[in-house]
Amino acid sequence: MYKPLFNKREVLVFRQFQRKGYSLFACLGREVVISVLSVATLSSAKAAGISDEVWRADSVPTNREVKLDDVTITGSRAPLTLSQAARMVTVLSREEIAQAPVQSINDLLKYAVGVDVRQRGVMGTQTDISMRGGTQEQIIVLLNGINICDPQTGHNVMDLPVDLSEIVRIEVLEGPAGRTYGTSSLVGAINIVTSPTKGSGSRGFSGEAQIEGGSFGYVKGGVVLRTKTAAFANSLSGSYGRSDGYSHSASGHQNTDYRGGKAFYQGSYDDEQVQLGWYAGLADKGWGSSTFYASPKWQADNQYEHTMKLLTAIQGHTKQGFVHFRPSLYFQQHRDRYEGYRGEPEKMKYNYNRCNVYGANLTAYFDWMLGRTAFGGELRNEDLVSGNLGEPLREPQHISGTDRDYTLGINRTNLSAYIEHNILLRRFTLSAGLIAAKSSWSTGGWRLYPGVDASYTLPFSQSQLKLFASYNTSLRLPSFTEMYYKLQGYAADPHLKPEEMQAVEVGAELLTPAVQGKLSLYHHHGKNMIDWIMDTSEGQQAEWKSVNHTKINANGVEASVALDLKTLFALKVSPSAVYRLKLSYHYINQDKVAEANIVSQYALEYLKHKLVANAQATLWRQLVLGVNLRWQDRVGTYTNFSGEVKDYKPFALLDAKLAWNARRYDLYAEVNNVLNNRSYVDYGNVPQPGIWVVVGGRLRF
Repeated sequence: MYKPLFNKREVLVFRQFQRKGYSLFACLGREVVISVLSVATLSSAKAAGISDEVWRADSVPTNREVKLDDVTITGSRAPLTLSQAARMVTVLSREEIAQAPVQSINDLLKYAVGVDVRQRGVMGTQTDISMRGGTQEQIIVLLNGINICDPQTGHNVMDLPVDLSEIVRIEVLEGPAGRTYGTSSLVGAINIVTSPTKGSGSRGFSGEAQIEGGSFGYVKGGVVLRTKTAAFANSLSGSYGRSDGYSHSASGHQNTDYRGGKAFYQGSYDDEQVQLGWYAGLADKGWGSSTFYASPKWQADNQYEHTMKLLTAIQGHTKQGFVHFRPSLYFQQHRDRYEGYRGEPEKMKYNYNRCNVYGANLTAYFDWMLGRTAFGGELRNEDLVSGNLGEPLREPQHISGTDRDYTLGINRTNLSAYIEHNILLRRFTLSAGLIAAKSSWSTGGWRLYPGVDASYTLPFSQSQLKLFASYNTSLRLPSFTEMYYKLQGYAADPHLKPEEMQAVEVGAELLTPAVQGKLSLYHHHGKNMIDWIMDTSEGQQAEWKSVNHTKINANGVEASVALDLKTLFALKVSPSAVYRLKLSYHYINQDKVAEANIVSQYALEYLKHKLVANAQATLWRQLVLGVNLRWQDRVGTYTNFSGEVKDYKPFALLDAKLAWNARRYDLYAEVNNVLNNRSYVDYGNVPQPGIWVVVGGRLRF
């Protein structure tokens, strides 16, 4: 499965290294042949770092030469070649995305073993995503390296205007990433990468159309159009989907139905002097929220929510001169309307919110005799107007399409400055830096958060072993909901302190032509951790309150092994056939024990065990079967509508996809929850769907 290069550049052929750590910097953005290279095709590829430069996929020697595609990875302060970067990143590749039995990015992330995906509804209607025992508020989500987090609430962060068909890959970085991504990256980061040239091949016009449908009245259609010239590339996509939902309210009405559309445009310009990229996207959807926010005190089962998210950004990268500059400007707006009783504002007034985010980022880097140094800063303004969050506005603002006004709001400006340096030797990399952060919301001054990563590579015949270690720190400001939400049994605290995290991690990664494995051990120390808790001993007066936990310590281990069975057993099959198997496991234990009668909504509910197994096999010609098994065991309790305190029980879910992959078209059938498990609980008091069948096709032109 080797793909041709379309970006023709000058080829450099290395016959012998000169033992200079910075030698490979001259190769960035060019085709490089280093002796002989090969591609290890994984069900979950591993990248060794996050960068925004062009690099070649790392590999081990084989008996044939293969030229690899250019890959642009966004996010690192100091761009590095893959083989020299010190920090480990899980990469969900374009092929893996296409093969997974999923309808949304949210569903896809369930197969990343270190990621905790808690769903309310299907097809990505609302999903909370966290890592390593954290909450949905404690990770940062980026689109092409731009922070798209919603400061109002982490529930909205995955309202993305991008469909799976537009994504080149998804990068998952686990652990604090303050010096790389700034505030919000307390326990990890997810970077979603798109490209206007994805699948477009040579110059000219191309595109694809997709339609699928299935259980519970689910139908979705989408189209992507692309153009490409010598310097410019453009892509325009749109999609619309709907479903009747998998359950009904006590009154017999739909309460998990869904309707929504997405539109996304992106463009790029590339020459020898500069590289530019820009995009704009819109996501609009409404869904029945069933019992998503219900409690024993308020058992509403016909809630509803409508959201709209607008994203736009422009990015640049200079290629000439001693110092390279990477500026970016971005804007996003998120609107939502929450109905506690669907279609009945007289019973509970609808909650309206509008949040605008403006940002500017500038990073510069240069090479010198001791390696590569990067520095820069970011300014980000977050402005919310609301009907129930924030402080009283001087002048109310009218809510378009209603007879109401925004009467409350909050505004804060976040500043950050960072510096990072990388020492690069033949087999050893040391990357160190820090970020200084300050917010107009906080009364404190500048806060410093350092980090350091190191790796050492041991080469063997036909394989290599990389050892890595890191110490990183980060912070997170409380969301506006955590600070101000007060309604129906919730009482927020506007004086919450920022969360802070320190983490140590060590591990090893083995790469061979047939076997790839990784093992990492980590320790997280968090203070002032934010959570919603309820003291059940207060009886009918009990409320959910946002509080700072004093400290939470977490110890964890993550392991994975991937086998290319075709190579391992020297199978005499077609070169295009695939036979892969991967097994991943994650364990975490936190020392924060809940007090008597205290129920946690997020921070003390975490995945103690998660096991993911993936198998893929070519059955006949282009007919491929993929099977995914996920088993998990969550720590924590919830109170059901009868007032009983229940423990979360372990559960397993099996998904499968059968696909016929031709050059111009794909046909597929997906089955989620094959065993029709309807007894599992992902969130307390939120019913889950049983077996879900989807069939569809995709045409490329």
